[in-house]
Amino acid sequence: MIRHSPAGRQAIGSIPRGSIVAPYCCVGNVPREPREKGQWDMANLDGQTYERLEAKRKRLEDEGKFGDFSSGIGLRPRRCTSWLERAEKEMWKDCPDYDAAFIFYWIAFNAAYAQGGAEVFVARGGRGEREERDTYLIKIIKLDVDEKIHEVIRMRFWKFVVEFLENKYVYQPFWNHHNGQSGYEDWESQLQDDWDRVDKALEQWCPKVVLPILFDRLYVLRNQLVHGGATWQGSVNRLQVEEGAMMMALLVPLFIRLMMDNPDTDWGTAYFPYVEDSDEQ
Repeated sequence: MIRHSPAGRQAIGSIPRGSIVAPYCCVGNVPREPREKGQWDMANLDGQTYERLEAKRKRLEDEGKFGDFSSGIGLRPRRCTSWLERAEKEMWKDCPDYDAAFIFYWIAFNAAYAQGGAEVFVARGGRGEREERDTYLIKIIKLDVDEKIHEVIRMRFWKFVVEFLENKYVYQPFWNHHNGQSGYEDWESQLQDDWDRVDKALEQWCPKVVLPILFDRLYVLRNQLVHGGATWQGSVNRLQVEEGAMMMALLVPLFIRLMMDNPDTDWGTAYFPYVEDSDEQ
């Protein structure tokens, strides 16, 4: 059981439970009871939808702000928005497919930051992807001068972020222990220690602590889905899939907009770059 600070307990009680994303959630072809609308729907994206971001991307591309496809900023937004479009089709339909939406949002996110391949990951002892991801997140935080990330996480949806972060099923040490790996017998105390850090960082708003830990948890969920560790639209542990998809739906478009607003920032060359004989348009 996670011990919450007074501020954390206040946040958990501040938003009515059941106020989650779209009007319906389905398991197979059977819809559950309609969820209360208002806290989570497409209006919460503040215009950061595929349609508007793609229009912005095309305008900036026509103005020559992105250069050609040989640059990171010339290629990354194009790939990001293509997967964002696919994610939104699953996320915002009457009967959302949260599993598919999360995966497509993650691909859009991956297109934004990935700069290495499998050999880089191995060469760094398995730390490559996490280092790249955290470096990207810190860069995004520095560019977020309007504090939109703060608005999403700290001011509007703290309750759901708290629920997700304290969920043991997206905490890798829990699974390490469950799968018999030594050294993780104290996973509960590790989870509490992590939560204490996050709780303090949320209360004082330190996104450089909050975002990397949040995306560590989202990465565990990503692995569960992509590597076949979950049943499509299964009823077990459904909450973290729904909440994970919701957080990606809010944060990934924001990241893409911040990238496009800062084309002179070094976003790195995509690991699979555009080549002249490619069919990619």
